[in-house]
Amino acid sequence: MNEVLLKLEGVHTHIGAYHILHGVDLVVPSGQLTMLLGRNGAGKTTTLRTIMGLWHASQGSVCFGSRDITALITPEIAALNIAYVPENMGIFADLTVKENMLLAARAAKRANQIDEARLQWIFSLFPAVEKFWNHPAGKLSGGQKQMLAVARAIVEPRELLIVDEPSKGLAPAIINNMIDAFAQLKAGGTTILLVEQNINFAKRLGDSVAVMDNGMVVHSGSMKALAEDEELQHSLLGLAI
Repeated sequence: MNEVLLKLEGVHTHIGAYHILHGVDLVVPSGQLTMLLGRNGAGKTTTLRTIMGLWHASQGSVCFGSRDITALITPEIAALNIAYVPENMGIFADLTVKENMLLAARAAKRANQIDEARLQWIFSLFPAVEKFWNHPAGKLSGGQKQMLAVARAIVEPRELLIVDEPSKGLAPAIINNMIDAFAQLKAGGTTILLVEQNINFAKRLGDSVAVMDNGMVVHSGSMKALAEDEELQHSLLGLAI
């Protein structure tokens, strides 16, 4: 059994007058890739933002390892070696690709101080990051920005990587690169939590899965078991994998 790296218990989140999460229980095992699935509006993105402290839980707890991080602010959570790629990618459009990468490489003050072997590995996964190294990030296509967002998150080794819909808007060839990147990261010991709408993507990568509906986790288990159970897929997601 894998140890639990991230655990949410009874998490409620309010955004203004709106009650979005209604007691989320979620377990992310260490060293695995956990898929967070659900229909649009189920509360997946709110769950990720609550984990990162961008919105604070009004009730319940978020624990990372043995530490309760529920009340921490976002920079403190990121400093625990957690990287987050939001759905909108969070690219700094006026900075170059290199400057975006350097901002995320906290151990480096200049680009030539970024770990060269890791940078070459990232370039092999996402050639556009190298090709447009000195170009303004705002000039990249949507798919290239997504590649940069993930590359930025993994420019240094992270204990936990949280990504919101990494395959959104990507061509199939780039999706395969993205799957390869996450598979290599997982093999290297990185724990990953992914929100994804691309069910093929989820099926190929996921070890465990949690399915959300109406602000709660309504199913959790192995990704393989869900992928093989058409009736369960229809009842939880309204589709078949």
